[in-house]
Amino acid sequence: MSLDHTKNHEAVYDDAAAAPMANDGQSATGMDTSPRMALPVLAAAPTDGAGCHSGAEQMKAAAMASGKGGILEQYAKDYPKGPHDQPQSMCPAFGSLRVGLRMRRTATILSGSACCVYGLTFTSHFYGARRTVGYVPFNSETLVTGQLFEDIRDAVFKMADPDLYDAIVITNLCVPTASGVPLQLLPKEINGVRIIGIDVPGFGVPTHAEAKDVLSGAMLRYARTEAEQGPVAAPRSGKSDKPTVTLVGEMFPADPVGIGMLLAPLGLAAGPVVPTREWRELYAALDCAVVAAIHPFYTASFREFTYAGRPIVGSAPVGHDGTADWLRNIGEACGVSADKIAAAQNGVLPAIKAALAAKPIKGRITMSGYEGSELLVARLLVESGADLKYVGTACPKTPWSDADRDWLEARGVHVQYRASLEQDLQAMEAFQPDLAIGTTPVVQKAKELAIPSLYFTNLISARPLMGPMGAGSLATVINGALGNKHRFDEMKAFFDGVGEGMNAGVWEEVPVDRPEFREHYKRHLAKIAKQRKAEEMV
Repeated sequence: MSLDHTKNHEAVYDDAAAAPMANDGQSATGMDTSPRMALPVLAAAPTDGAGCHSGAEQMKAAAMASGKGGILEQYAKDYPKGPHDQPQSMCPAFGSLRVGLRMRRTATILSGSACCVYGLTFTSHFYGARRTVGYVPFNSETLVTGQLFEDIRDAVFKMADPDLYDAIVITNLCVPTASGVPLQLLPKEINGVRIIGIDVPGFGVPTHAEAKDVLSGAMLRYARTEAEQGPVAAPRSGKSDKPTVTLVGEMFPADPVGIGMLLAPLGLAAGPVVPTREWRELYAALDCAVVAAIHPFYTASFREFTYAGRPIVGSAPVGHDGTADWLRNIGEACGVSADKIAAAQNGVLPAIKAALAAKPIKGRITMSGYEGSELLVARLLVESGADLKYVGTACPKTPWSDADRDWLEARGVHVQYRASLEQDLQAMEAFQPDLAIGTTPVVQKAKELAIPSLYFTNLISARPLMGPMGAGSLATVINGALGNKHRFDEMKAFFDGVGEGMNAGVWEEVPVDRPEFREHYKRHLAKIAKQRKAEEMV
């Protein structure tokens, strides 16, 4: 193997780079010469990915030493990790990336290791994003010398076209954050285009749900500052003639419409949903009568609403009890009379009760997820008649989920914040549910145990949950899954005896377990770890 060190400091092992590519029409600067605009690639290709293999504590220590201490300390307050270190879920930066990609006239640039950027762009496009994701790569030299920041700055200036964009979002992933790349030194505005720089390291932001709040909070802070300085753009649909309720948390598209119908008898209207789909909606979100914390983990966003003097109401209009309490709390926060609140409740609660009774759910269920809506879904399941024993959420405990937690615990449901995979699996094994709702590994384990299971994100949370529409929305899919128990029993009986773990599959001879080999390898790993510890002390 020969190494040809090119002018870009890239190690070349063969001539694969000479193969013709679909983007050969690009100019040497990385700009597409076709009419469609592409994002510029401005730095050398990365050749040293060692940094992203460092431990979380080592990277956190490096970030603290390189000037990111204030940011990480704020993240620790906003998104506390306990009782264990961190839930097992996807890269948190996916959350903030998703928020940016769903906004009109908003460009997104990532700065991080190539493998991370590839995974994030793949996942974002898998979930339907049809936007270009910008990337400013780096190598050891550009990272250490500070050239990476200059490359990012150049990229931002080249992209800042007010005819195309209202804002550009630049996100530092783990390695640039640990190295202290100072996005806060970027201009706040270029040619009328707002510049938003955020750090979303895996060692600082626990979940992708909370990363949505990192970007939403940064945008709200910028928009609040603009509104304080003078007139701002009106919403695309015009300003409501009624006091509005801003809804915080991503939800099924029909839910804001349903919430608007619930609010109408109170003389209120549903305002924008945060995260918003356009910059100008941020102004309308801030210009509300009250904020509804539909998802309770948007701590940074709620801080901006508090600074703007807006009251915040937790929970959501889910099920009979949830809708009754939510309408009362929202009405009281907006100064609506008790008679008007009672009329609004009486106008919708009988329909919700009837919908729940028409589609009951019978069976023992355990549930977990990492979207932030787990407690709301849990309330709906309990009111539908399900014997729910456990609900786990990867998100933290906040004041805005207290009402939901208290309601569930009063009905014998164990609520676990910052739930780990191990806790979710222990709950499933302890309660032996008729149906397990959870993340991919939970669903996989449940099927191994012949327990019907459903993936929370795609099959449960992606449904209307609010008001009368949400009351019976879960019954069909859940009752269908509960009815499949006999199929799992038949499959387990059919495949019984083929083995599992190291014995799984078809063998000429059944593999023999060698515990002494495992012990030998365990001692070998312990020896290596001891040597590394000794080297660190030198």
